[in-house]
Amino acid sequence: MNPSPVTAAPYGSWTSPLSAQQVAAAAISLGYATARFGQLYWTESRPADQGRTALVAVRAGSSNPAADVTPAEFNLRTRVHEYGGRPYATVGDAIVFSHFVDQRLHLQCAGAPTRAFTPPGYRYADGAASRDGRRLFAVREDHSAAGEPVNSIVALDPTQDAAGNVLFDAADFVAYPRPSADGRLAFIAWHHPSMPWDATTMHVGTLTDTGLRDVCVVAGGADAPNESVLEPVWADDGTLYFLSDRSGFWNLYRWRGQAVERVTDIDADFGGPLWNLGITTYALTGDGQALARVCREAVDSLVRIDLASGAVTLLPLPFVSFGSIGLLDARTGFAIAAAADAPPALITIDLATGDHWVVRAAADSPLPAALVSPAESIRFVTRPGADGVSRSAQAFFHPPHNPAFCGPAEEAPPLIVLLHGGPTSHAAPTLNLAIQYWTTRGFAVVNVNYGGSSGFGRAYRDRLLGEWGVVDLADAVAAVDHLAGTGRVNGARVAIRGGSAGGYTVLAALAFTRRFAAGINYFGIADLESLAADTHKFESRYLDRLIAPLPQGLPIYRARSPIHHLQALDGALITFQGSEDKAVPPEQSRRIVAAVRARGRPVAYIEFDGEQHGFRNAQNIARALDAELYFLGRIFGFVPADAIDAVKIDNLD
Repeated sequence: MNPSPVTAAPYGSWTSPLSAQQVAAAAISLGYATARFGQLYWTESRPADQGRTALVAVRAGSSNPAADVTPAEFNLRTRVHEYGGRPYATVGDAIVFSHFVDQRLHLQCAGAPTRAFTPPGYRYADGAASRDGRRLFAVREDHSAAGEPVNSIVALDPTQDAAGNVLFDAADFVAYPRPSADGRLAFIAWHHPSMPWDATTMHVGTLTDTGLRDVCVVAGGADAPNESVLEPVWADDGTLYFLSDRSGFWNLYRWRGQAVERVTDIDADFGGPLWNLGITTYALTGDGQALARVCREAVDSLVRIDLASGAVTLLPLPFVSFGSIGLLDARTGFAIAAAADAPPALITIDLATGDHWVVRAAADSPLPAALVSPAESIRFVTRPGADGVSRSAQAFFHPPHNPAFCGPAEEAPPLIVLLHGGPTSHAAPTLNLAIQYWTTRGFAVVNVNYGGSSGFGRAYRDRLLGEWGVVDLADAVAAVDHLAGTGRVNGARVAIRGGSAGGYTVLAALAFTRRFAAGINYFGIADLESLAADTHKFESRYLDRLIAPLPQGLPIYRARSPIHHLQALDGALITFQGSEDKAVPPEQSRRIVAAVRARGRPVAYIEFDGEQHGFRNAQNIARALDAELYFLGRIFGFVPADAIDAVKIDNLD
């Protein structure tokens, strides 16, 4: 049989089997998996349903299909910290959940109408029920009065209509309220200007009928001002386990009422940055073991931990990213797992053999495995540190790949540089259909884990302190220089793409360098000073550590804000924005677009009504991706094979 012919065509113009609509349809998000009485629960965010999030459940081992638990008129999302977190909890035989529209907690019991039992003006997340099912402990964010909202740990009785009894509110932020079997409560807290990956304090107190007494500090706090403590979990014998990065990596520790004891000692991270409340990255099996996610160089593995010796045993699973770690029983774990060549799935795992079963896949992949451009981990030299010592950074590179096409002879492909948000998130080598959208059309893509990214330990994460807008940008430029220098990409045809914090680096790249011909900006930050003044409570002091405290740091803010440095901007820019974004208000994007337009450079702007910080509607996700392709076609001089609605580009049309 003769092989299929290969067509030579300009990069970017290749016919791809993967449409933007397919990318959007497959963007179903599985999250916050839990188990109770043999039943698995998880959330599904569905772009095809206007981004609505439903609670879904299935009985483990049952042949019955998974089914929605919450009625179709409810959207399970909480706006605590604006980024939200686990929006539901099982309380006895009932479900308690946060409805996005009103942010009230609703009680759903079999045979009874679903009803709200908390008043308006409050937001809730990360609930955990007492063993007897009579009380729910949760993070509450009080927006009922003017000024900065108040965060607290509260106890609620779902049978009573009330906002909750405040147990602890002596910190700016709180998380992980976890009751023990013997009547104690563990939780973490932290204060401005720290973020939870900078410094937190672990507290334990004794529960009473009316409150919390004898509260003490177990880890972190004044004696360890740079320790991030996360994820308290009680063992049945009253031992408290938790994660701490006091060694330079988030490892597992325990407290039995006296000194803290270290359980594991590895140069890799358990846990990760607490952007969303209720993240679970390990679980106790009840037989002296734990099931845990461990992250090395932005690649996850699932392991068993012997709690007595600290020995770590790898489970041989074909996945590179894990979340929502939990236990069905001592022999069976579960996790939301993502592979390099398939969409995420909720799986169960036999802890003795490592065998796994898929309970629910987020979607069927619309892209055959033969067309997937796999991630290649690369290391490259970047800007030296303040001490003058040379440093390297890491990224995942995806070359163009479509067996039906090749590029013009003697020509290297154009490159898209991807920048994750956070900026403490990290890029992973999982299947990302938005990346494959580009590689199947003839683009190379590099996903940069710039200094400040998680998944590499504390020292790598701390590279960005005081250096945001410097280190991240230098690492992005170094990635391009490395790939262009080895002939793998065309250094003259490079676009840079990012959202939120990554969008800020996109704008900085166009304002402060000449390395990029085009920028693709999703709700990026143009004016750091305005961001500090306008953003929500959770991030309102974030820039104190990333840049400098105000007002003394004002000259630095202005020096690094792209809005003040567009006089020499030489690239083209397309910007996407949600009209209801509270983290980066639309005015930021409107101002930068107006300034680029006045500068006379090619610029396009698309604002989606009703979208927030991250797009959830399938139609908008698809429209934005196609608009990027149209825009780059105009800037780089190729004609996409796709039939795409035109985008108005000022100073070019």
